[in-house]
Amino acid sequence: MPQYSTLQIEADARHPRVARLLLNRPERLNAINNETPREIRQAVEWAQDNPAIHVIVVEGAGKGFCGGYDLADTAAQEIEHPCQQEKYPWDPMEDYAFMKRNTEDFMSLWRCSKPTIAKVHGAAVAGGSDIALCCDLLVMAKDARIGYMPTRVWGCPTTAMWAQRLGPLRAKQLMFTGDVISGAQAADWGLANYAVEPAELEATTMQLAERIAGVPRGHLAMHKLVVNQFMLNAGLEQGQMLATVFDGITRHNPEGLWFRRYAQTEGFKAAVLWRDSGRPIPEGDEARAEIARMEEALRRKEQGG
Repeated sequence: MPQYSTLQIEADARHPRVARLLLNRPERLNAINNETPREIRQAVEWAQDNPAIHVIVVEGAGKGFCGGYDLADTAAQEIEHPCQQEKYPWDPMEDYAFMKRNTEDFMSLWRCSKPTIAKVHGAAVAGGSDIALCCDLLVMAKDARIGYMPTRVWGCPTTAMWAQRLGPLRAKQLMFTGDVISGAQAADWGLANYAVEPAELEATTMQLAERIAGVPRGHLAMHKLVVNQFMLNAGLEQGQMLATVFDGITRHNPEGLWFRRYAQTEGFKAAVLWRDSGRPIPEGDEARAEIARMEEALRRKEQGG
């Protein structure tokens, strides 16, 4: 079996036509680091090239599916990163190239000719929801959670899958609010195929996977291509390009820089608490004034004052 630092993939011992792709950083809630997107693509390619595999189940180790990008440390530091540039003016194409590659890696789950099923317990939020929604099918525990909280500030979902999977009305509601919904609500809205009691999640997912695995690979590939073509005709790739550009802007505009400076001065948890609380987020000149104040505080701290 291939070896990775952030995940595992292997054929299911009882059902060898089913590959199990396990996001495996449970100590960080399977948060996405720089290796995760590339390793997802590599794991999908392994399953794609294995003629015995008919379907791929994607799941998370530990308490949840995936808690999004691993920002708890980096967002609170003044580091130079394509997606968190301290240099001025920032380079939008440097940011775009980095995030577009991540998006394409996640989309390997969608482009793979073999059906992919996200099995979600706990949280599939922020970038974790991107991974889940790039899968063809979604099975959730009723008490699981899915959403993209950073739409309130410092993020735009680069896969643009919310509109494709939910339609404009529901997608706008979640993008405008940054709210998280339960597995039960996701199924009610048509986002999830099934929402079941947590104890039934494994059995329900595998029942679906085994049913699919009995179909010839070529038939599965053709049916997937047909449905995917409808999504492409609806502007999926154009939407992803726009969303990836906007994602970079949200992290470097006055509001995004305010969020970063607040995380650096008050801690990432405090910044997230403000973001998700519903409190008005400083914008425009108010954000610029707060940025100047916090940068002065950081300078004094560095000087020992």
